[in-house]
Amino acid sequence: MKVRITFTEGLLGTASANPEVHEEFIAMKSADAAKVKEEIESLPAEDLIEKAITVFPRTEDGTPMLWDYQVKGFFKETLGILLDFALPDVKIGKAKLSRWTFKKIVDNAVMISPRRIPLRLPEGGAITHCTRPLRADTMKGERVALATSEEAPAGTMIEFELRTLDKKLDEYMIECLDYGKNKGMGQWRNSGRGRFVWEEIKD
Repeated sequence: MKVRITFTEGLLGTASANPEVHEEFIAMKSADAAKVKEEIESLPAEDLIEKAITVFPRTEDGTPMLWDYQVKGFFKETLGILLDFALPDVKIGKAKLSRWTFKKIVDNAVMISPRRIPLRLPEGGAITHCTRPLRADTMKGERVALATSEEAPAGTMIEFELRTLDKKLDEYMIECLDYGKNKGMGQWRNSGRGRFVWEEIKD
């Protein structure tokens, strides 16, 4: 299925603009050195680098983009939410779809392409910055820090192909996409950022 997503709220970038911080974080999660190098090279030019800002990676021509695994991460998080509230028991392949198996099932049975998914900004739209407070309760009381992220405006679109290895998964992926109007992608999504609507693109 070919999918077009249109963000109804601003979408925030998630990659650290500091390549050393990004490399350390990604390296902890990936055994694929070539992919780590590819992601480091996709960060914006050095004159944009600040340690406290999260950004969108860029394609070779400088277009802001998402990685395929970020879209897959949306499906993984949303499927987990729906399993808590709405979805019936079902077998996917030889495994029962459950709170203990859904991550592995999405990792191995849901395919997103292309690997680099460009952001199509609305006419006249531009990447801006969103700064917000981060609050944490610590042993010394509440602490507040500021976080800044690149933000793509409402109306930004992405297009990708979604494939599953088991047709029974298709209806659940559609439910996940429908849930995007409630909770979307990117940083600060609990506040409503990154919400979207979607449509299937017909050939």
